[in-house]
Amino acid sequence: MTIDESNRPSLWQSYYGPNLGYLQEQYEKYKQDPNSVDEGYRELFERNGEPVAPAAPVSGTASEHGTSTPGKVDTNLLKKAVAAERLVWNIRTYGHLAADIDPLGLSAPSDVRLLDPEQYGLSQRDLSQLPASLIWENAPDEARDGWEAIQILRKKYTGPLAYEFAHVHDEQERNWLNRQVETNSASQTLTDEERLDLLHRLVEVEQFEEFLHKTFVGQKRFSIEGNDALVPMLDTIVRIAARGGARHVLMGMAHRGRLNVLAHVLNKPYAKIFSEFHHSPNKDMMPSEGSMGINFGWTGDVKYHLGARYSLTDEGQSYETRLTLANNPSHLEYVNPVVEGFTRAAQDDRSEKGYPRQDKDKAAAIIMHGDAAFAGEGIVAETLNFNQLPGFQNGGTIHIIVNNRLGFTTDSKDSRSTHYASDLAKGYEIPVIHVNADDPEACIRAAEMAMQYRNLFKKDFLIDLIGYRRYGHNEADDPETTQPLMYGKVKNHLRVASIYGNRLAERNIAPTDQYEKYKNEIQDQMKTTYDEVKRDETQSTFGPVNPAGEGAAHASNQTAVSASLLNKINEGLLAWPENFNVYPKLQRILERRRGALEPEGRVDWGHAETLAFASILSEGKPIRITGQDAERATFAHRNLVLHDAKTGEAFCPLHRLPEAKASFAIHNSPLSEAAVIGFEYGYNVYAPETLVIWEAQYGDFVNAGQVLIDQFISAGRSKWTQKSSLVMLLPHGYEGMGPEHSSARPERFLQLAGEDNFTIANLTSASQYFHLLRRQALSTETEEARPLVVMSPKSLIRNPRVTAPASELSEGSFRPILEQAGLGGKKDAVERVILCTGKVAIDLEEALEKEKDTDFSWLHIIRVEQLYPFPKEEISNVLAGFKNLQQVIWLQEEPQNMGYWTYTEPRLRALSGGIEVSYIGRPERSSPASGYQHVHAIEQQRILTSALKPNSLKNNISLGR
Repeated sequence: MTIDESNRPSLWQSYYGPNLGYLQEQYEKYKQDPNSVDEGYRELFERNGEPVAPAAPVSGTASEHGTSTPGKVDTNLLKKAVAAERLVWNIRTYGHLAADIDPLGLSAPSDVRLLDPEQYGLSQRDLSQLPASLIWENAPDEARDGWEAIQILRKKYTGPLAYEFAHVHDEQERNWLNRQVETNSASQTLTDEERLDLLHRLVEVEQFEEFLHKTFVGQKRFSIEGNDALVPMLDTIVRIAARGGARHVLMGMAHRGRLNVLAHVLNKPYAKIFSEFHHSPNKDMMPSEGSMGINFGWTGDVKYHLGARYSLTDEGQSYETRLTLANNPSHLEYVNPVVEGFTRAAQDDRSEKGYPRQDKDKAAAIIMHGDAAFAGEGIVAETLNFNQLPGFQNGGTIHIIVNNRLGFTTDSKDSRSTHYASDLAKGYEIPVIHVNADDPEACIRAAEMAMQYRNLFKKDFLIDLIGYRRYGHNEADDPETTQPLMYGKVKNHLRVASIYGNRLAERNIAPTDQYEKYKNEIQDQMKTTYDEVKRDETQSTFGPVNPAGEGAAHASNQTAVSASLLNKINEGLLAWPENFNVYPKLQRILERRRGALEPEGRVDWGHAETLAFASILSEGKPIRITGQDAERATFAHRNLVLHDAKTGEAFCPLHRLPEAKASFAIHNSPLSEAAVIGFEYGYNVYAPETLVIWEAQYGDFVNAGQVLIDQFISAGRSKWTQKSSLVMLLPHGYEGMGPEHSSARPERFLQLAGEDNFTIANLTSASQYFHLLRRQALSTETEEARPLVVMSPKSLIRNPRVTAPASELSEGSFRPILEQAGLGGKKDAVERVILCTGKVAIDLEEALEKEKDTDFSWLHIIRVEQLYPFPKEEISNVLAGFKNLQQVIWLQEEPQNMGYWTYTEPRLRALSGGIEVSYIGRPERSSPASGYQHVHAIEQQRILTSALKPNSLKNNISLGR
């Protein structure tokens, strides 16, 4: 602050009360240690001495020119200093609006008046009177005063990198981010050699696309062109991650630019990629990515959906980092939670009891998004919400929006309501950098800063890579019909490799012909490779029918657990910590389990599940279970995380179980289906030895995860040889709860079932559940590994008819069908066999008991516990025993067009040998269930009555119509 010596006293006269007291406190610190106060205060005290209280309040005045009147306080200059600080804050906050981040100059100019000193009543003279460090704590030495400081600061925030950090609430993080920008510590300046390497990489990226474009005319590839800098950015992120100790780098992206990333980041050989194009049986140009000819290619999916793996080592072979690009269908952002699951699985050590030990440095995630999809698809928000959740966070994901300013043919103004495509991330306090894709060095700086932040704070970071799309949505599409102005500019716009080559030539870093030299070398290399592919016509692009099964082990069906081990486990589960106060009501419920394994005892559903988990852990098999209420379970049957009634402290009995030899992770999940299903699927794929379970709050909530089920869980093995043993528990049953919360939509899973891709079950016994869980655990890492879908019970959880004696756990195994006890004894008398599944079988049993004096020798009931694979041999064997059989009936409580009928009817007809096959159940409906309890009860009773009444189906009557 330029103030004459004679004016020193007048400065302090403008401070009173707490303000003056604060200054005097700072001065005391300054006297003891000048470095203990900010630099601005040091200069203030050096120039003006000790803050002295005025004898009496004096109002400061200023002349019309803004200079202080002798003997008066210069309050105007102080106001200018405050205004300058506001200007600094707004440059940091809104500088991005004036940044050079639009390669094609398509965006309308933003209102940037907040960046102008005049908006704050500041002139150049005003700012020149203020010391740089007083208004900007990170001011460099070359800034001689406030005016120069503002010019430097504005340049930093309005260049090819634009920053949005103001929404980050943590002050330490925000200050770190601002310092990285303002002190140039985000990255070191590239050496000339590194710049030449960067140019070479950009030419590789460009020429790969050019070669494909000219060689395979009309074939789709969804080129990266316009965002070429993505590849060197990934190189940088991977390098920093690997050097920081990451042994796994997990990546996800849609199809735009995927082939280039596969070729250059994951090192997929050019020959393999060229072969996939060259041997494509159908090269017809079609309007979208689903070209039929490519679609049934060598792995079961189009080439631009395929993932890859590659192991990277440094020159000294001191480390090896495994890079994985996840397979992804055309559902764009739905791969996001899968990659998050991959990453958490790679970080978790599951080898010991308790929760897995997580090492956040061991693996890093990179997810590349489309600009329209990031704003448009809700799965993005669901996945971003994982950022800091204990059961799902992974120490920070690097998000890159590969922003080509278009969604297929839709302009940004029609595809989002936000200023930037990235704005959603600000709601999760994720720092954002926007970067001009035509400035590759700026792109590298953004990547470096992102990884430094991630490694330091273990949180997500987002880079908005703003470029363009050189061709249409696919290379057979004409974009000029919908974006004529944009593509008028694109046609005349140099590619980034040319731009950067010219820039290096202007700076005398590279010869003027360096770009052409690189280009010719790379073209020659690709041409030679392609000529070799053409000569080798014996190459096949079709793989084996079921390559996932090659060399795989086979699961054991020995699922029984000895009575002695069960008793030990049971005691351990009820051994709570000393002074731990279990909620009294819950304690009484759990204490009942002490005698459940006695000869006269019974094991209920929740107890059987806990014993199954404990026995699986005792065999060294880790378990992970999540769901919106997984710790307690929606119907309060699990209670595997106990809470001290006095302190709220949590305790999980399975974590201290002496027999446990592996980790047990149980987490309540966010209120999401799609993202959590995707996360658990990804976790299971990357950690196949783990029994991974997702439980829906209600079965119909699985509707919200249908894309993950259709595209990943049901078809991942067929499309990508990607095996999963994920368990989905879907509470299902018609109990008068209305259209929602009745049906888990089993018909959808049965429709998707094929090639042994699922196990689908609806059980009526706790022992069946025990054995099924254990069988699933034994199947992990074997050829039998496949997802398990269980229509799990609601009211049956506490129904005594579902309980089982301990002997059923210590003996036997899972049975695909169960025959109703007390029926079928007189085989020659049986005329009707009813097949059913789940809760309605228990309803039938209760109805039979009510009529226990009635002669039901004409009837037999088969409970189909496993719907898929369909137990045709077991059913056929039972039916063969009834020589006078006249009717085979499928009975269900679901409407006729839902549930199991359309799936079971043709299979039962094939087994019945010409015997009449009929249906009992609700008629076809558009809604799964009635919303009225009394209507439900009437319908349910009618179904049971019809089933148990002889000759009730003379004309294949289906009830209700």
